[in-house]
Parts: sequence; structure tokens; C-alpha cells
Amino acid sequence: MEWRDEGLIIGVKKHGETSVILEAMTRAHGRHLGLVKGGRAKRMQPYLQAGNSALLVWRARLDEHLGLLAVEPTTLRTARLMASAEALHAIGLVGALLRLVAERDPHPALYETACFIADHVEDTDDLPQLLVRFEAAILTETGFGLDLAQCAATGVETDLVYVSPKSGRAVSRAAGEPYRNRLLPLPAFLRIEPTTKSPPPDDIRDGFRLTEFFLMRDLFGPRGLPLPQARGAYLAELAKRAGWGATPT
Repeated sequence: MEWRDEGLIIGVKKHGETSVILEAMTRAHGRHLGLVKGGRAKRMQPYLQAGNSALLVWRARLDEHLGLLAVEPTTLRTARLMASAEALHAIGLVGALLRLVAERDPHPALYETACFIADHVEDTDDLPQLLVRFEAAILTETGFGLDLAQCAATGVETDLVYVSPKSGRAVSRAAGEPYRNRLLPLPAFLRIEPTTKSPPPDDIRDGFRLTEFFLMRDLFGPRGLPLPQARGAYLAELAKRAGWGATPT
């Protein structure tokens, strides 16, 4: 069996003395692993780094086998990532979130978004909202998407400022006011298409708090997993730059 596909490298593990097991998010074949023979060679190491893109050729005798991967680098981002702690942790977070989807299950929208983030990790103004949106997309792709279209109580589509922690549905200001201490803030930028204008820092913080609640409740918690270390590290860097004084948890 054989296929060729574009892939974003999200992880590499040593295997034996000379090889590695490479993990990539591909356009048509989902999150996929494969053995790269000679992957520990010095000439290969700069290419086989999380955040780089490559053309992958996978071969195996049977579909359920790990298989062998041939890697042809297409976009190298390692140098840019290593220059910024925020960028490096952001790519680590993207990889950790992608591991929540089933292996070999195609998610082309997630692939495209992950590559877009990888191409814009140096844009510190847009990166935070991209990551919040990506976390929301992970929830959607895994069947736990937030319903932010209309108020869960009244059906109105305007002035939606809260999210119910029970249902994950939006709640209007009027309907939610008596229960606001039990509801999660809904930042306005999550209800509109992405723009070049960066959301206010407080909205970004509310966005991360919102997605964190549902990621932990619906995905990480049931699997007995903590939130990714890369997430905490990224938020710590973001908090310092935004002047929050503490991470938004």
C-alpha cells in the first residue's frame, strides 16, 4: 500500500539507533505516524522538526501497519520557531490539540488551520486569537462544538455575552444576567469571522478560559489527561507580554 500527501510535522520520537517515528497531520490521511529510516542522521534532523511541512510518501504491506515514511521537506520553519518562545510553545500546543483527533481520521479543515497558524506564528498580534479559534475548532471536530449562534433561553441572535457551562450554548445578556456568576464570558471575536484587528486582551483571556473549560471537561479530563504543558507555557509567555500578571486559567 502507498499514498502521497502533504503533511505538517507535529512530533518525532527516536526509534532504535538510527531511525525515528514521525507524526504528522496530513491533508487527506489525517494524523498519521510512520517510520523514517535514518531519521536520526545529522543531515535529516533539521528537516524532521515539529512545525515543518513536507511531502510524505507512506508505504506498508498492510493498512494497519506502522509503515515507512519518505520525507521531502517543503517549508522549513524551525529557525523562526526557535527565535520565539511564544512561537515554539504555540506549535507544541497545536500538536497536542491535534492528538485529540483519531489517528488516520481525515480533518482537512484542521490541517489547513494548523498550517495557517504555523505560517503566522511570528505575528504575535494575531496568534492568540488564532489559537483560541483552533481550540474551538478542535471541540467542533471531535463532536463537542460550542453553539454560539443564538441564545439558548430565548433564541435571540444579538447581545450574546455568555456561554452555559452545561450545554455549551450562548446566552444573551438579558437572559443570563440573573445567573451571570454561573456562566462563562463569551468574547465577541468568537462570533465573527477573523479580522486583521486584534481583539482586546481581556477578550483573548476570556476566550482561552472558555475553551479550556470545555477542553478539560469533554476531551482531556475523560481521557485522564492534564492540559498540555505547551498550553501553559504559551499562556505564561502571553501573560507576560499582555501584562495580565497571571496566566488566564
